[in-house]
Amino acid sequence: MNRLFEIFIKNHDNVTDPEVRMSYGKFAGIVGIITNSFLTLIKIITGVLINSISILADGINNLTDATSSVITLVGFKLSALPEDKDHPYGHARIEYITGLIISVLVITVGIELGRSSIDKIIHPEEVTFNYIVVIILITAILLKLWQAVFYFAAGKKIDSTALKASGIDSRNDLVSTSLVLLGLIVSHYLDFNCDGYIGLLVSAFIIYSGIMLIKETSSPLLGEAPSEELVKNIRTIVESHDKVHGTHDLMVHNYGPGKVFASIHIEVNADEDILESHDLIDNIENEVYKKLKIQITGHMDPIKINDPIRNKVLEALSSKIDELDCVSNIHDLRIVPGPTHTNVIFDIVMEDGCKYTEKEILSWATKIVHEIDLKYFVVINFDKSYL
Repeated sequence: MNRLFEIFIKNHDNVTDPEVRMSYGKFAGIVGIITNSFLTLIKIITGVLINSISILADGINNLTDATSSVITLVGFKLSALPEDKDHPYGHARIEYITGLIISVLVITVGIELGRSSIDKIIHPEEVTFNYIVVIILITAILLKLWQAVFYFAAGKKIDSTALKASGIDSRNDLVSTSLVLLGLIVSHYLDFNCDGYIGLLVSAFIIYSGIMLIKETSSPLLGEAPSEELVKNIRTIVESHDKVHGTHDLMVHNYGPGKVFASIHIEVNADEDILESHDLIDNIENEVYKKLKIQITGHMDPIKINDPIRNKVLEALSSKIDELDCVSNIHDLRIVPGPTHTNVIFDIVMEDGCKYTEKEILSWATKIVHEIDLKYFVVINFDKSYL
């Protein structure tokens, strides 16, 4: 497939370029329109000629696929529109909406096929068998196999939800056409008309796949968590700098392919020159964008790394944090002395579904800190993990 992309798409390897992404979407849409229109034509003609509801329905399914290819083509065109006053983060999420529309069309076809198949079971009609039809269906299966590989390759190349959805749809068509062929052969050789039953089985498979597609394509729109690989890459870049003493509160916002924004808190030595620390943050932000194409904002967190009291308290808490399996990342720890007591203030991250209450965690931390000094008063700011 890479050779095909190389021929028809200029700068095909520069997938972070919006123009290249749109070229992939345009090329995939055109390929889908041509191949699905061809399959629609031969299947509907075949279904009418041999009186097969399953083949006719499979042809209508391909007609829907051709429509989906048009939607993909339009979707990629719209998603490449630049930012405007009403949409300052661009229009890249239209690509996700395109995938969602395709998913709904898949389910609609499945429901309609199921209705027609039930009617065929109740009122069965003889299906005409001939080997030309078998050859036509085998050709359709091979073409759908190529189409699925093509969509998956293009979708993987540019990390496109819409193209991956089209790949899954093509895979479904491959299975459904194979079942139609199987039903035709069984009906002929076993003298049992299973055309309607095969159609119903295909419809159930299509509906299930459509539901899974909706789940997959709607997740980015709802705000899904970033991948572990992306989180690791961001932290690796940020923490590779010698003067960075830790990171926390990483948040990633996905507004569509090529439109990813993030923020992160970066711990630096409070005793360093503030202008030098600010320059460090700027350099980190530029490096992340250069390597990952992510617009990240770094929040500078100055910490007293040479404060022996702070370090002693932090070490005591960190050494026992494994006792709370749903609590992690103690950060922003600072010591605020007073005439009667000293405040130990820090943030702590609670994972989703944590079995401990905030009161229980506070009690746990207070017990550890009091082993150092009873005059220490613990104040915790509880954070939520967005990763």
